[in-house]
Amino acid sequence: MVDLLDRWRAVARNAGARPDPDTTRAGEKLIARWKEPHRHYHTLAHLTTVLDLVDQHADLAARADVVRLAAWFHDAVYQPRAAGDANERDSAALAESVLTGLGVPATTVAEVRRLVLLTAGHAVTPGDRDGALLCDADLAVLAAPPARYERYAAAIRREYAHVPEPAFRAGRAAVLTGLLALPALFRLPPLTRQWEEPARDNVRRELATLTGEPGNAG
Repeated sequence: MVDLLDRWRAVARNAGARPDPDTTRAGEKLIARWKEPHRHYHTLAHLTTVLDLVDQHADLAARADVVRLAAWFHDAVYQPRAAGDANERDSAALAESVLTGLGVPATTVAEVRRLVLLTAGHAVTPGDRDGALLCDADLAVLAAPPARYERYAAAIRREYAHVPEPAFRAGRAAVLTGLLALPALFRLPPLTRQWEEPARDNVRRELATLTGEPGNAG
């Protein structure tokens, strides 16, 4: 946690936040959100993975620190019972409130808000390098080795333990179908080459298990 808090302070400072205890307290509150007990996939481990991927591919971004800030907030509000894109909208509103309160310039705050909202549907316009990097990092788990992907899918099911199995299967299948309908799951060329086909294979395989249609796995 100390390392994460240091990373938060560094990116907030680089974005123009005041270097005072308010910034540290904001980071502690964010970390506490990511540690909520109802989270099984959307945890500090996911946040760390996204931050690490942004760091590894920072050269692909226009403003890497803005992408890092958006990563901190992109699932900061996560309630599985929320409808539609409420979590993303609430996370974007939280980012706007916290960053404005810390003195981050309004233009940076607006861009962080925009990036957080992109993670609702992961639809990125051509040329949006920052949006592409955030969304690619957020979806990276889709390209994981099959065993890790299955652990991810199981963790998502635990987050939705309150949903009856038939309803979960239908809802999850709709999400996966929406992902497969995207022109590409990953947008940045180095990541597309590495991740696109393994990710589509994983998603098709999970979709087949949910729908009982073997043809979806091919």
